[in-house]
Amino acid sequence: MASIRLTDARIKALEPTQNTRDVRDANLRGFGLRVLPSGRKRYFIHTQFKGQRIWKLIGDADQTSLADARESARAVLAAVRKGLPAVASSDETRFETVAEEAFRSQSRHWKPSTLKVNRWYLNNQILPWFRGRQIADITRKDVQDWFMSLHATPVAADRSAPVLSVIMTQAEIFGHRPAGTNPCRGIRRNRRKGRERFLSEAELRRLGEVLSLHATERQWPTDIITLLLLTGCRASEIRTLQWRDFRDGHLHLRDSKTGPRIVWLSTSSRDVLDGLPKTSRWVFPSPRTRGPVSKTAVESHWFRMRSDAGLNDVRLHDLRHTYASLAVMTGETVPVVGRLLGHKDSETTLKYAHLSETAVRDAADMMGIFLEGKDS
Repeated sequence: MASIRLTDARIKALEPTQNTRDVRDANLRGFGLRVLPSGRKRYFIHTQFKGQRIWKLIGDADQTSLADARESARAVLAAVRKGLPAVASSDETRFETVAEEAFRSQSRHWKPSTLKVNRWYLNNQILPWFRGRQIADITRKDVQDWFMSLHATPVAADRSAPVLSVIMTQAEIFGHRPAGTNPCRGIRRNRRKGRERFLSEAELRRLGEVLSLHATERQWPTDIITLLLLTGCRASEIRTLQWRDFRDGHLHLRDSKTGPRIVWLSTSSRDVLDGLPKTSRWVFPSPRTRGPVSKTAVESHWFRMRSDAGLNDVRLHDLRHTYASLAVMTGETVPVVGRLLGHKDSETTLKYAHLSETAVRDAADMMGIFLEGKDS
């Protein structure tokens, strides 16, 4: 943390950066100025007493003079040295209050479904442990103890930890914690056995036969499952597909889990889409609402299909795993499969740069041929 002699002129000259910046005063130990990315500047004290961190904001630079801020800081620091309760607990800096502030700030960056899931983890896994605590007092050990308390539900622990980390990062931005003190940093997630399930060639043939039988009863569920097999897309991506997303032989997914992406379609998958009626802006419209067919409806039909095919342990997402495994087994490289699936891993993304659109499209066509059981 930088240390300079704070003056009115130097405070005015401090420019905001992309990250929150704390500057300590060289004249008064424990006193400093926080410069937020927004340009807002706030005075703070940061010291310790008997091993406990003391952190408190004491005014905005545009509303409080440097002289007044220093005087307030001296009074607080003197009280700390005497062991007096100089920094009273504030409702504004309690964990639950800051968490709500963080959620309001982040809500515009999260999808509604993500916000709903994160809210569940906050209410059920995080708040019961941290409610009532001053957010600046929460240490890495506190977070480790909380994480270990969820050992019976490792999935919940792994998914709650990033939510807590977001709250702590936002707390730094808001000025409720010192910069660079996120106690979630470095927490190691639980190791879990993968749940991936891959269909064998025999199972794919059985499923193909069942799809043909179900198509005579109702076509759209069969078409959705077929597209999942032929594209490797997520079920939500196909279920909410709009006709404007299908052009130039590609799917242009604007709201994919990993952000906007293009799906290269095989001849077989294009044939499925070309054969569907265009009665709505949705490729698979709900017969009851103006939106897409519901997740419940798709899963209901899938449960029947997988039962008829003797595949009761196969989830819809396993069709995506199967698509990837077939791509690898037929000789496709990891970078090509990554492009096919729309993965956004930072390391493998660098390897995608040299791949041409033709290479990825050829791989998609090959997958369609393989899944249909034709000779290549």
